[in-house]
Amino acid sequence: MASFGSTRREEDSVLVQQNLFVRTLTLNRPRQLNALNFEMISRLLELFLAYEKDDNVKLVIVKGKGRAFCAGGDVAAVVRQINEGNWRLGAYFFQKEFTLNYLLATYSKPQVSILNGIVMGGGAGASIHGRFRVATENSVFAMPETALGLFPDVGASYYLSRLPGFFGEYVGLTGTRLDGAEMLVCGLATHFVPSTRLSYLEEALCKVDSSDFNIIQAIIDKYSQNPTLKEKSAYYRRIASGTQDFIHHFWRAPAQVTKLH
Repeated sequence: MASFGSTRREEDSVLVQQNLFVRTLTLNRPRQLNALNFEMISRLLELFLAYEKDDNVKLVIVKGKGRAFCAGGDVAAVVRQINEGNWRLGAYFFQKEFTLNYLLATYSKPQVSILNGIVMGGGAGASIHGRFRVATENSVFAMPETALGLFPDVGASYYLSRLPGFFGEYVGLTGTRLDGAEMLVCGLATHFVPSTRLSYLEEALCKVDSSDFNIIQAIIDKYSQNPTLKEKSAYYRRIASGTQDFIHHFWRAPAQVTKLH
């Protein structure tokens, strides 16, 4: 059985910055677009569990190093382990990942995810469940699991089903990519902050000495803006044209579906 103890490798994959009552976690696998491997997920789970019990931690910030927040789970690593005969590690990987998703969705303390770049699959599961999700002009969201023959996991069936106008079903079925403006308008992001303001936002958040959600909301609001939604955006086209018709097209009777092939 794999060891779940913290190692130097785990610590390197998630950088921790302490500022008084705030902890900033930086996903640190930029060359792999911060794809979540077993060590990374184990470390995040360990840290979030510890912070929830620590009265000196009032707020947790999560961001990614490089051009991605997190591109998802490191599927290549899981497949490699299976090919080497260690299929159990793949099972442990998903057990840990889904446990982390649940923990974030039920977390008692505020958490801010700064989604300045790619946020897909497992990266969405490690952020969208949190209370505050900050998108930027660099954000790219998608649930590409369906292209691999998998369902949209990591809790996506929960939050996608709650988007307006059947848009979540469309995103889940197609793996369509959304930009930061689309993330905000459909509800995947709670705020949109230009990347040029992120350093100021982080500086302000690191001075927080309370877990009051209203205080944190006010700080993020100060640096937020309403971006312009592109007319050709997936959200605009689907909501304007009626996403429900698109969904019904795919959920027709089996005899009719076969005609599409």
